[in-house]
Amino acid sequence: MQKLPTKPIAKPPIVPPLLEATIFARVLRHDTELALTTLFFGDGELRVPLIDHPVDSAVQVRIDARDVSIALSRPMDVSITNRLPGEIAELEFLAPPYVRATFDLGTTKIHSLITRESVDRLALVPGLKAWAMIKAVAISERDLKPDHAPRPRPWPSDRTPNREKP
Repeated sequence: MQKLPTKPIAKPPIVPPLLEATIFARVLRHDTELALTTLFFGDGELRVPLIDHPVDSAVQVRIDARDVSIALSRPMDVSITNRLPGEIAELEFLAPPYVRATFDLGTTKIHSLITRESVDRLALVPGLKAWAMIKAVAISERDLKPDHAPRPRPWPSDRTPNREKP
């Protein structure tokens, strides 16, 4: 009896989940020479491609978890501009090979979509101090009402340079 050839059964592709964090920020300054804008948020600053919003205006920043990498030591010799210290708050094992690592930056939480291999290789566990790295070109912005974004702490107006008193 002759065996009929069979087609291999195609597995559906594994699609990474869509995970993102939203950060409320304020435009701190523009660097037209480098075409970058610096945004202030409660736990630091983010550099993003130049945006058409005036200094001190509020923006809502979406950060896709696929654009967030993790480093265990302070990243120095990397092209990634935004490097934020924090702590792994949670690891959620999703459909293989994906894991959602939630970063606690202080008052802000962001997500990183990584593989189970990375969790094992880096020995990631909740409570571990680490660095979230976000490419500047990966960040998009949207308008936000100005009263919802944090403001940088102002310098005291009576502050004088540290000089010896006469």
